Amino acid sequence: MCRTGRQTDPADPHPDTRTDTDPDTDPAADTAAGTDTGTDVEADSGKASNAAFAALLEDSAEDLYESAPCGYLSMLMDGTIAKINTTLLDWLGLDREAVVGRMRFTDLLTVGGKLYHETHFAPLLRMQGRIGGIALEMKQADGARMPVLVSSVVKYGGGGEPLLIRTTVFDARDRRAYEEELLRGRKAAEEARRQAEADRARLQEALAVLQQSLLPATLPPMPGMETAAHYFTASPDRLGGDFYDVFPVDGKRFAFFLGDVCGKGPQAAAVTSLTRYTLRAAALHDSEPVAALSTLNKVLHERYSAGGDPRYCTAVFGVLEPDPATGQVTVRIASGGHPPALVLRADGTADFLPTPGGLLVGVLPDARFVAATTVLAPGDTLLLYTDGLTEARTGEDRDTLYGDEALRAFATEHAGRRPQAVIQALTGLLDEFGDGLDDDTALLALGVPASDPVPDPDPDPATKSTR
Repeated sequence: MCRTGRQTDPADPHPDTRTDTDPDTDPAADTAAGTDTGTDVEADSGKASNAAFAALLEDSAEDLYESAPCGYLSMLMDGTIAKINTTLLDWLGLDREAVVGRMRFTDLLTVGGKLYHETHFAPLLRMQGRIGGIALEMKQADGARMPVLVSSVVKYGGGGEPLLIRTTVFDARDRRAYEEELLRGRKAAEEARRQAEADRARLQEALAVLQQSLLPATLPPMPGMETAAHYFTASPDRLGGDFYDVFPVDGKRFAFFLGDVCGKGPQAAAVTSLTRYTLRAAALHDSEPVAALSTLNKVLHERYSAGGDPRYCTAVFGVLEPDPATGQVTVRIASGGHPPALVLRADGTADFLPTPGGLLVGVLPDARFVAATTVLAPGDTLLLYTDGLTEARTGEDRDTLYGDEALRAFATEHAGRRPQAVIQALTGLLDEFGDGLDDDTALLALGVPASDPVPDPDPDPATKSTR
């Protein structure tokens, strides 16, 4: 039999007499109950809002004036105060009886405020009829100063005659404190900037002194030869690793070297110092170029490879042997991973002196170095340089390297000139690179004076060769 509704169990001592429509079990009834509750809450909220709004409507104009969050006062045209609200009186710590009809607006101001009021505020108010947002200072009863922002407007009669001045005063103490905090912050930041600039200047000076200590102060005079050198520092804030030197080996021969240590900063400076002194000492023991580089390679590898921080460099080492009878100079060089030297001939040609196969100095325990020999006749110059020159970035987008061929073409233009003139031309070229030159560059030129030298180029920058 199909049942409809709940049937009473005869065995149940408390039969359930509820029906399907009992509010306690009917979901629809539960929903209705919840809706009634929500409606009651909304109604209570609406009543509270209406009560608050009604309270605002009942707020009197007098109370609005007296208890406003800003100061109000009305004055006669001569500044005599005719009306002032409680807010402003409380700020200043004054009694109404002592102010109304007895004091003028300027009596409420500090000495500085009075001067500004008489020279600027009042004249502008008379001309314009209104003025707003003027910063003044009022004096409180206890002698303290209170920064305020003042706005005033003139009320005119029917015939256009001025009747009174209505003024609003806003408390600017929080704003003044904020401005003073900003000013203190600005002063602190400016002082920090000046201190940083002074620290940077001292650091740059120290770095410049240290950099100069890694280079020869002057090049020694060599009979029958001329020398010139230049060192370009890409950044005054860091130590470079380029180096060069020229020194006598014995009474007839001179040694020279030029190179570039991997890296920048104090570590590179330490390697540079070690490299210079090692090559000088090696040359006095055995001046053969390959032997000198081999000694340097052994020292660098033993010093740095064991510590897990290998240091290495590129270098060219050479020996000059002048022949007084012919005026020629024999040059024997060896290179360790360094860009090839350029030979500028008196006949107006220039070409590289290849030293293929030379490895970086200090990378391997037994590195192989290659020697090369050339002869410099009168008017010839040997030019050594570091890769900062050939790796300078050129072009409008600064993404093209200057390169070896451009350097050879530039050197050809200056072939036959004295070493000083060649270095001067290259210095001008480095200046033209501008921000495209971001690596230190060392230049060294060794030449034999010509019997009929080519005139030096015009030092006028307008005549410099361009890239």
